[in-house]
Amino acid sequence: MHDLSIAALAAGLREKRFSSRELTAHFFERIERLDPALNSCITIDHDAALVVADAADRRLAAGDGGPLTGIPILHKDILLTKGLRTSCGSRMLDNFVPPFDATVVERLAAAGTVMLGKANMDEFAMGSSNETSYYGPVRNPWETTRVPGGSSGGSAAAVAARLCTAATGTDTGGSIRQPAALCGITGIKPTYGRCSRYGMIAFASSLDQAGVLARSAADAALLLQAMAGFDARDSTSAEAPVPDYAATLEDDIAGLRIGLPKEYFGEGLDTGVETSVRAALAELEKQGATLVDISLPNAPLSVPVYYVVAPAECSSNLARFDGVRYGHRCEAPADLADLYKRSRAEGFGPEVKRRIMIGTYALSAGYYDAYYLKAQQLRQLIAGDFRRAFQDVDVIMGPTTPTTAFALGAKTDDPVAMYLNDIYTIATNLAGLPGLSVPVAAVNGLPVGLQMIGDYFAEGRLLNVAHQLQQATDWHWALPPEFG
Repeated sequence: MHDLSIAALAAGLREKRFSSRELTAHFFERIERLDPALNSCITIDHDAALVVADAADRRLAAGDGGPLTGIPILHKDILLTKGLRTSCGSRMLDNFVPPFDATVVERLAAAGTVMLGKANMDEFAMGSSNETSYYGPVRNPWETTRVPGGSSGGSAAAVAARLCTAATGTDTGGSIRQPAALCGITGIKPTYGRCSRYGMIAFASSLDQAGVLARSAADAALLLQAMAGFDARDSTSAEAPVPDYAATLEDDIAGLRIGLPKEYFGEGLDTGVETSVRAALAELEKQGATLVDISLPNAPLSVPVYYVVAPAECSSNLARFDGVRYGHRCEAPADLADLYKRSRAEGFGPEVKRRIMIGTYALSAGYYDAYYLKAQQLRQLIAGDFRRAFQDVDVIMGPTTPTTAFALGAKTDDPVAMYLNDIYTIATNLAGLPGLSVPVAAVNGLPVGLQMIGDYFAEGRLLNVAHQLQQATDWHWALPPEFG
């Protein structure tokens, strides 16, 4: 059952070849048996999931339900889940049990999904390798000595190892697309505002966006359909209609204009990754697409801009974790100042502290204009590059990551080298555009991802193109050998 698409599983449920309870139990058995090698899950909700599965079976028996009814998924542990611990991968929230669901969780539950539990992640979504989690690093199922990518590494590893059908993720600078690429699955970050941020623990509020990690574009379309849409509880939610993503998957892509930024094919790109990406582009050409060379001249500024904007917003957002209202609290504080200092020193890990310090510095009175304001101005230049490019092309493509998955521990002592793993993904978040990564090859047994970037609210187009590529290739069906 774990090797079937969501559509095939839904058909099996409707035809009573198996029940949602049996399907859910099957994935729990795989998690119990296989996840110790990956560490992809933080919290498992066995009893509650079976109750929901039984309810799904009753709906299906009554002829009710939709395409996701009874389908087991995982949620990234950054999304609030009522009555179930939400840690954000941090000691700070190790004991936090939310009183309500995030909108994304609420909508997927209403669509009939069964929540298996919560997926591991980089602490407060800060990381590119899933090595900053308080609960230990996640391992890549293709080679367990390597990273799965981050910060949604637990979600990506679990989907790749078939411990769930799909999982939610969040993407602030590539945190869905990068792990999707390194784990050989499909991941989509929608347009900023397409999915509600209500109930998502904030890292950088102008960049964070919920999305989907799944095996295929067709599977991702089903989940995104349920998640997307306006939410009055989120002031950044977009009041834009949500199209039927599944309905356009089969559209012909003949005449599609694909932009290839020269900045994404230069120094630092692994030769094997570039060869694999260009082979996938050649396949799209066979289907009638046209390749157009373009330039995004301000793209090289994305990393420095991001690492001013994101830490500045994180230093503001994480100020709420003070040991007073909820979360970790130090023992026997001497006074209020001691409570603040020790609770935060004990509750946050090194990467979170690093970004808080950088952000606080950038926002300080003497440096605000020189750093934060300047970064926001450059952000507009980056967005302007995309606006001009989309006057001439329909989709922009290139590698998702400069290399395949690197070894655990290889970059933990070099933050700058770690940050450069997101060099091709960050600009999309700064501009608020949708982006998708799809597996297209393997180099030395490790997956390679092709990134597709669309214009605002063009998620349907990205899913369509990805689906057409997946109709001609089979990399999205590949299963890590040790997790069959």
